[in-house]
Order: sequence, then C-alpha cells, then structure tokens
Amino acid sequence: MISQWPSWIWMIALPIVTSPFIYLLGRLFQRARDASELKQRLQGRAQRKPWRANPVRWVSLAVMLASCVPFVAAWRELADGASLQFTVGIVALKFDGISLLLSAAVLVLGVLVSIFSGPYIGHESGQEKYHALLNAMIGAMLGLGCAADLFNLWVWFETAAIASYMLVAYHSDRAASLEAGMKYLVQNSVGSMLVLIGIGLVFSQTGTLNLAQLRTAIAAGTGSRPLLLASGALFCVGFGVKIAMVPMHTWLPDAHSQAPSGISAMLSGVVIETGLVALLRALSVLADLSSAWGAILLAFGAVNMIVGNLLALRQTQVKRLLAFSSLTHVGYMLLGLGFAVSFGQLEGAQGGVFHLLTHAAMKGLAFLAAGSLLFALRVARGDSGPLEAADLAGAARRYPVTALALTVALLGLGGLPPLGGFMSKWQIFASGVRTGSPVAIALVVFAVLNSLLSLAYYAPLVSMMYRKAPSDVVTSGAAIPTGMTVPLVLLVLVVVALGVWPALANGLTVPAGQVVLSIFSRQGGM
Repeated sequence: MISQWPSWIWMIALPIVTSPFIYLLGRLFQRARDASELKQRLQGRAQRKPWRANPVRWVSLAVMLASCVPFVAAWRELADGASLQFTVGIVALKFDGISLLLSAAVLVLGVLVSIFSGPYIGHESGQEKYHALLNAMIGAMLGLGCAADLFNLWVWFETAAIASYMLVAYHSDRAASLEAGMKYLVQNSVGSMLVLIGIGLVFSQTGTLNLAQLRTAIAAGTGSRPLLLASGALFCVGFGVKIAMVPMHTWLPDAHSQAPSGISAMLSGVVIETGLVALLRALSVLADLSSAWGAILLAFGAVNMIVGNLLALRQTQVKRLLAFSSLTHVGYMLLGLGFAVSFGQLEGAQGGVFHLLTHAAMKGLAFLAAGSLLFALRVARGDSGPLEAADLAGAARRYPVTALALTVALLGLGGLPPLGGFMSKWQIFASGVRTGSPVAIALVVFAVLNSLLSLAYYAPLVSMMYRKAPSDVVTSGAAIPTGMTVPLVLLVLVVVALGVWPALANGLTVPAGQVVLSIFSRQGGM
C-alpha cells in the first residue's frame, strides 16, 4: 500500500511520522547526558551545554530538509501539468497551486526556525518536546494545504492547533505562558467547534464532504440554501478565530508574545495564514450560493487593518507590537482575496497570496530578529521578562547584523520600497484600482493610509536602535550565537529579493492565484 503512494505524500508524512521518534531519541539522549553530567559533577568537572550534547535539533532539521525533496518533485510535476491527487477511503488529498505556495512558506520558515531554535532553547530542558511538536505542526500544516475534503481539512488544522497550543505554553513554569496557552486553547477550541458544526450542516444537506463533489452538488441546487449559508457563517467565525480576524483576535497578542520566539515566527508567519487557506477552501464550495463572500472578506480586511494598527500603536513590548501588526497584514491579504472573489480580479488573488508569502518572510524575520535580541539582552542572563522597545536603544552599535535584520523586516512590513512588503501591497492596491469600482478604490485609499499609519510604530523602533545611546541592557548583553544569525541573513535576502525582483515568486503566486479565482468562479471547479 505504502509503495503506491505518490512521492509528494512523503512531504506530509515525514515530519508527522518521525515526530514521536524525535521525541524518544531526545529523551534517551537527555537521560544519558544527565547521567554523564551527574558523574562529572561528582568528579568536579564542568557541565556541557545541553544544545551541544543533544542531537535532536539536527534530526529534526534533517527531516524538514528531507521533506523538501518531495516538495520540489511535486512542484516540477505541477509545472508540467500533472494532476496530483491521492485518495485513501474517504480521505482526499490534492496538491495544487495553493498547496504549492503554502508548502513553500511552511517548509522554508520551518527549516529556518529549526536552525534558530537550537541555540535559543539549547540552555533549557525539554528540547525533544519542542522539536517533536514543531515537526508535527509543520507536517499538519502541509497536510491542510493539500486537503480536498472538509473533514480532512478540519482534522489537519486541529492537529496543527494541538501542537501549537503546547508550543505556546512551552515555558510551563511561567504563569504568563500558561495563561496565554490556555486562552489560545479555549478560544480556538470554540472556533473548532463552530467549524465542525458547519461541516455537519453541509454533510446533512449534501451527503458528501469532498470539495469537488460538494461544489457540483451545491451548484445543482442540492440542500437547503439557508442551512448552507449558515454553515458558511460558521466557517467565517470558526476559522476567523484561527486567522485572528477582528473581533475574534483576542488570543493572538498573548500567544505570540509568550511563545518562544521561533514559535512566534511560525504562528504569525504561517499558522494564521494556514487558517486563511482553510477558510478559502471551505467557503469555495458555497461560492454558488451567494455573491457576498467577497464583500465579507473585504469588510473583515478593512476592520483588521485599522484595528491592528490602532492596537499596535499603544504597545511598548516589541513582540506584542509585532503580534498586533499581524492583524493589519491579515487585512491586506483579505483585501486582495476579496477583490478576486468580488470582481474576478486575478491580480487581486495573486497579490493576496503574494502578501501571504512576503508576510511569512517579513514577520518571520521580525520575530526571529526580536528573539535574537531578547536572547542576548534577557534570556542569556536568566531573565524571563519581555523585550521592551526601550531596551532596543543603541542596539545597532552592539548587534549591527541583528539590528539591520529587524530594520529590514519593519520597513518591509511598513511597505517601503524596495522591499517585499511594498511589492505585494502594490499588487493588491493596483488590482483594486483596476476594478473601476468606487468602493474598491475607496478601500485601496483606506489601505494606503493604514500602511502609512503603520510607520508610526515601526519607525520609532528603527530610530531607537540607530539614533539612541546604548541602553544598560544592551551594553551588558550577551553575544548572539551564529546559529541564530544565519536565518536572519537568509530571510533578509529573501525580503530584499522579493522587493527588487518580485517575478521570482511568480512560480508560486501565479498558480495559487489561478486556483483561488477558479474555485470561487461559478464556472470554475475544484
């Protein structure tokens, strides 16, 4: 049976199947190391650093890199026009343009976070749990990107969510981390329940959960229209919690700020975007019932932009500021996708998914750079306090590479050229103007003003690092390990490259945009 699996299935299977073995290997090595260190202490020797002794981080990284091999093979097959589908019983998987883009973002950011996390959590116990859960979360997100039936979609998302709950509360000895993890768990569980009820309604009316079959059945008039529309509302609210669509966003700042910095990068960079992909898949089967889905996306996009900016303006903690800014960037994605669904704008769909890609790179870079400074200024000194904006004063003099990385991320998020954030926003704005609709043009103007407003909280952080005298915590800060600097340099190159040469991403954004447009087209199909 396994021998009949297409090669791209291993992209999903490898991180998930190996996750428990990574945990077991880490536990065995930890026990052996603890016994060795006990013997060393008795003999008066110095202890070794845990992250140098435990190889679990390298095994985890190797598995992620191995998953890239079937991904590249699937990309080539998709480019050649192959139909990449796989069905086992009622579980249906399909690798299409959306799967391609989401998988690329998840794998690239996952690999870099794995590299970054080695030294970041290397001084702590429980590394095996961290890396095992990280792999499981990545595998589940890859599976969700390929889900071709509603229940399968829900199961993959819940698998990723369970892993992310535990990673948010990784520092279980801290009350704030446990509170953030519990808030994340409770609110997202309510969202999951609503989605499951919506799936139940769809099944009761159509007798199937396969996305392609649902699209055909609903287009033919099968089922009660009010009940199916109610299921769409449940999908918007349920997945809206997971995407942090306002007002279902209240879990986000605590979860992002209390999680280890690598996990903050994953949550903001790809986890909430995975929820957006799930929402698009779920709503696409209901496209023939109403033309209002695009308007709903546009409305939520506008609210997210302004609320995210206003909440970020008042923050003094760097990670909370970055967390609230994610609300705004979800708004830009919703805006581009809303233009696509409402007006049939292919450029809007491509702009929306392009911003998903650039946001993954920029926000991943921002959280990893902030995490590096948090490590140097607090974690390495045994201080579990948050990184305050005032702590960044003069950081560029002591940590020039990290400060530059954070600057590139912040200016890119603010939409300044020639960085990736400018190009993806520009594509979204241009698509709205091309519609010729006064409403769309008004939304574009609103979005441009919000982009300018975001500089009111990004620019002071940059100024703090370069124009202020070094703070006490900076002058007494520890060195940043090379393993944490390498991912920053690579992400800086990605953000700059996507801004200078945006066509580099066409191989990912064009297929994804075409799929988005087709699944919401009344003449389209799955």
